Amino acid sequence: MIEWAGKRYWLVGASEGLGAALAHKMSAAGVHLILSARSEDKLNALAASLPGKSEVVTVDVSDTESVKAATAAVGDIDGIVQIAGVYWPFGANNWDADQAIAMADINFTGAMRLMGAVVPKFVERDAGHIVLTGSLSGFRGLPGAAAYTSSKAGVMTLAESLYADLHKTNVRVQLVNPGFVKTRLTDKNDFNMPFIMEPEDAAREFFEHMNTDAFKRSFPTLFSWVFRGSQFLPDWLYYRLFA
Repeated sequence: MIEWAGKRYWLVGASEGLGAALAHKMSAAGVHLILSARSEDKLNALAASLPGKSEVVTVDVSDTESVKAATAAVGDIDGIVQIAGVYWPFGANNWDADQAIAMADINFTGAMRLMGAVVPKFVERDAGHIVLTGSLSGFRGLPGAAAYTSSKAGVMTLAESLYADLHKTNVRVQLVNPGFVKTRLTDKNDFNMPFIMEPEDAAREFFEHMNTDAFKRSFPTLFSWVFRGSQFLPDWLYYRLFA
């Protein structure tokens, strides 16, 4: 078990849903949180509800200057948790260019901007903790979700590459791949969502992983086997089953 008391962590995407639930878990463990998202009002309300120390620093991860300004305001940190993301359910047959670009620019390029802000500092001092959030949907292309799945696949590959570079150093890199979590985003779906989790349950899984030395956790476990196993199927069989 990691000693969390007094550690400073930048939680990006904290204003609601899984991010807010994780903030409560981390705060209860003694972490000094820097809470970030675009909505200052929601962040302030969250900060007031937490049992431990916290600060609010707004950021728009799709804006490079906003990320630079937030990084300067945050200062030295022990770790960063990237959860910020957006989602709209559509595929090739009802493509929305603006929403597709927003998912790419917030979910993936936003994570890249954050890594540009913290990775060089962590590498220079040979210390730090990076936690990136992928998705079960990012393991392989899915019907009706081209923009979202590709944005999450990018985050997952980013985490894998950072881990490849840093796993022999004192900079810890971890990846969390949740399935369906009941939030404002999944409320947009009009299809059945197997094994959907409450944010508090997903946050428990997330924080449990942060307390381990393992690189990756995908959950719910049984549901994750479907997506992880699909990587081993030949294309002709995979698309016959899933598309």
